[in-house]
Amino acid sequence: MENVEEKKNLMTYAGLRKLEEELHELKVVRRKAVAEKIKEAREQGDISENAEYDAAMDEQRDIEARIEEIGKLLKNAEVVVEDDFEAGKINVGCTVRLYDEEFEEEVEYCIVGSSEANSLQGKISNESPVGKALIGHTIGETIAVETQAGIAEYKILGIERTA
Repeated sequence: MENVEEKKNLMTYAGLRKLEEELHELKVVRRKAVAEKIKEAREQGDISENAEYDAAMDEQRDIEARIEEIGKLLKNAEVVVEDDFEAGKINVGCTVRLYDEEFEEEVEYCIVGSSEANSLQGKISNESPVGKALIGHTIGETIAVETQAGIAEYKILGIERTA
């Protein structure tokens, strides 16, 4: 059986800290709370038709699944270090100010690893079409990105390190 190397999970230091804090919360606080819920539900007697017991067991499964998921993310985590990048070039951990040519407006994105992406917070993955197209470019350049809606053009107005 061949040893397949798992994909490295690029992330910012802030993203790493957030995952570590969530893991701690799940292991120390949530596990204990759900164990108490299960204990209380068992004390009510017959658990075969006990909705509280079923809900607590579902919650326990969810917690354990998330703990396992975070463990895998952290095992393969590769934190982006500022020294690794050429000054003035876009990479993971940068906040980028762009001019959207089609909509004639400025937009701002933070380029993060795929596990940290959250479009509602303006955090886009380095693996997304726009994120991938921006990597390595500098202020003043215009890039074209093929999106689901067609070709989008962005002029790079500013780059800041955020990680």
